[in-house]
Amino acid sequence: MFRGKKRNIQRILLSIRCWCFVQARFLEVKFPVKNKEILQKMTTLRPFTCNDMFKFNNVNLDPLTETYGLSFYMQYLARWPEYFQVAESPNGNIMGYIMGKAEGNGDNWHGHVTALTVSPDYRRLGLAALLMNFLEDVSEKKKAYFVDLFVRVSNKVAINMYKNLGYIVYRTILDYYFGDPDEDAYDMRKACSRDVEKKSIIPYTQPVRSEDLEMF
Repeated sequence: MFRGKKRNIQRILLSIRCWCFVQARFLEVKFPVKNKEILQKMTTLRPFTCNDMFKFNNVNLDPLTETYGLSFYMQYLARWPEYFQVAESPNGNIMGYIMGKAEGNGDNWHGHVTALTVSPDYRRLGLAALLMNFLEDVSEKKKAYFVDLFVRVSNKVAINMYKNLGYIVYRTILDYYFGDPDEDAYDMRKACSRDVEKKSIIPYTQPVRSEDLEMF
């Protein structure tokens, strides 16, 4: 009798799991915009793992997403694991990720966003802002003066998003992105609470080259 009850309980639990999976998939695929608040609440932020490198190709398909070799991701995972975070859907899909680092000296000590990307299937859900808030919180805990990032000058959508999140164009970096032709980048910044006087976000009016970045 006990075994029979145990089997019934297992069947019920399995049915509940299946129902939750179907509902999650329904929310993701059928009504991605109307239910974005529900889906965002069901989104899990967790640390990036080595196994994720074999599952995030769908996220990196965006032509504006900078992709790197596996050794590059491994380096960040080993040195700055606290800055490497994944947004995961209820059914286990990688919705997006952010990777960054802490660098600099003195009042140039800051958090840097190396990569931020969200899968085309999960855009307009506020995930980018969620991931950026996470990285900013980590930078605050590290007593950084500011957070910065580089973005292509042609990527107007991303530039406007960062501005809405409180970032300003600090300076222009000439020919930062390799291509045919090369493309300039904006260095965008947002001051952290440690920079009380907001000195880190006073715009630098003259464009610089990538080899001169450490000088300014």
